[in-house]
Amino acid sequence: MSKVLIVGLGFVGSPLAQALHAKGHSVIGLTHSVGSAELLKQTSSAEVRQADVAELGSLKQAVREPVDWIVHCASSGRGGPDKYRRVYRDGLANLRELCPQARVLYTSSTSVYAQLAGELVDEEAPAKPDRETGQILRETEELALASGGLVTRLAGIYGPGRSFILLKYLNGTAVIEGDGGRYLNQAHVVDIVSALSHLIEINAKGIYNIVDSTPQTQRAIFQSLADHFQGELPPKAPPDYERKRGWTHKRVSNAKLRATGWDPRYRSFQDAIAHDASLIPSIRDLIDHQD
Repeated sequence: MSKVLIVGLGFVGSPLAQALHAKGHSVIGLTHSVGSAELLKQTSSAEVRQADVAELGSLKQAVREPVDWIVHCASSGRGGPDKYRRVYRDGLANLRELCPQARVLYTSSTSVYAQLAGELVDEEAPAKPDRETGQILRETEELALASGGLVTRLAGIYGPGRSFILLKYLNGTAVIEGDGGRYLNQAHVVDIVSALSHLIEINAKGIYNIVDSTPQTQRAIFQSLADHFQGELPPKAPPDYERKRGWTHKRVSNAKLRATGWDPRYRSFQDAIAHDASLIPSIRDLIDHQD
């Protein structure tokens, strides 16, 4: 079994640590703040340590033993280009210097695909984001690939406690942009974790998209929510072209990942709405605590 260093014990990193530990791997988890480290030590399956991924000295203090895999899934905390550069590009460079023999798995984003015509995109499609944040993600991808590593491009992440689409629909702030024809690509956290664990198990290299099997238009998703809750469609609004990672319109393929033997538990957002018993109550709970 492998010794795995997970950088970022957040929405993806924490359940990934649990999944890898359950498979017999030894897991070290890094988190940025001292407070988070103390809390996570009480619940995490990983050996939790505190370090700043952007500071090589901090990493050297926290990790002194060799590891087989590094999973870089730290969050930028919704920061801008400077934070992206520190956490992602500089962070991965530091991790490679810290553990030069380790295999690298970097969790990137499907936002690096800047396509606008609703086309189907796979891992061979051009990935040329026009926003600086997306360009930093691509630079970090190239760092990982240059060392023979693995890059996973994650679609919009959702699951219990996190679903911007469901949250906005239920709290009444959702809008349908333009004609609602823009495609949205999503992945349930359970499927992201199972995909990451699977790719480590098969010692994969290169680039893999992690996304469900049913890209859908914004209007189709909100129509399904209106049908489920017997409510109304959200009102229309102009498209938001100022998104931090850019405005895109594409269907992201998971065919390469499925060809390795993986398949998502939730093939569509509607599958999760129907079968993930925790999803809707957890979002309602978020709304209740916002009031």
